[in-house]
Amino acid sequence: MDRKLLDILVCPATRQPLSVLDRAGLDALNRAVESGTLRRADDSPQAEPLREALVTRDRKRVYRVDDGIPVLLVEEGIPTAQVEDFPAAAR
Repeated sequence: MDRKLLDILVCPATRQPLSVLDRAGLDALNRAVESGTLRRADDSPQAEPLREALVTRDRKRVYRVDDGIPVLLVEEGIPTAQVEDFPAAAR
């Protein structure tokens, strides 16, 4: 993801800065996709595995990136609280 673009992107719901989600976070989300339990904020299923995603600073919401384009729609954000093994922010 382009660094200049990433520097200006924020969560549309909370206005928190976004960063690229790490491999551990992607793996946790994709395990939930495989099990059919991952839901978006609008309660629709996230059926496709994520190849890239952006996460809020507090790691409570994730936005997928489709073909290099961030999908920053509140209703399509993925709440991370539903993923039991989603890694917490590093301290």
